[in-house]
Amino acid sequence: MTLFKTMLSKLGRKTIDSLWTLGVASTFIFRVIARSSIVIRRPNLLVAEMHFAGVLSLVIIIVSGLFVGLVLGLQGYETLKRYGSTGAVGTLVALSLVRELGPVVSALLFASRAGSAITAEIGIMKTTEQLSAMEMMAVDPYARVIAPMFWGGVLSMPLLAAIFSAMGIIGGYLITVVVIGVDSGAFWSQMQASVDFHHDILNGVIKSVVFGTAVSAISVYEGYASVPTAEGVSKAVTRTVVTSALAVLALDFVLTAFMFTGAH
Repeated sequence: MTLFKTMLSKLGRKTIDSLWTLGVASTFIFRVIARSSIVIRRPNLLVAEMHFAGVLSLVIIIVSGLFVGLVLGLQGYETLKRYGSTGAVGTLVALSLVRELGPVVSALLFASRAGSAITAEIGIMKTTEQLSAMEMMAVDPYARVIAPMFWGGVLSMPLLAAIFSAMGIIGGYLITVVVIGVDSGAFWSQMQASVDFHHDILNGVIKSVVFGTAVSAISVYEGYASVPTAEGVSKAVTRTVVTSALAVLALDFVLTAFMFTGAH
């Protein structure tokens, strides 16, 4: 009985702590959004953060997208060959990428590369008291530092997902048409006939925007809430990657369920 009470007490404490953290994080993000007007007044800050979050992530996005497309094309060809439908491999590659793999894998890579870097940068600024120094000089760190980072990540994510999907389709074309010998006309024509802008491409864009918002919000919050020590910053970076991955996968399920329900 005592063990049961102890377990119940720990569960209750963890639940309360989680709800408290969720509330604090929500308040933090609302505060960041409310002070985002500087992004419009000084677009150079936004461009710099988009370069930091987006352009510097291009290499891993392009290489990963190409290899994912190669694997999809190879696996799709081997599967469709059994049913005599190898010409539809372009449709399989494109739908898999624009609907699902493009937004999800891009978001996971974005969280690992850009999200962790954002958390580390804000955490180090907090550790070295740069944020406190800004407040002493009447400079709002939410507006000057955090808001541009947040919006830079939000705007970069859909572009990275589009590039990932494009490279994946190119990879699928290379392995199936150039290497294996599938008819090029069938590859492109069936893809164009099957991929719908509203039900497929637009849904993928919506997913990438939601994922980018979630990852960026988690990254800036974990950096700002980190304990101002080397160990605290390292733990915050780890929490960013883990929490972002779980959030992306959970949101993917929710969005997919709503999109399929709406389609039917």
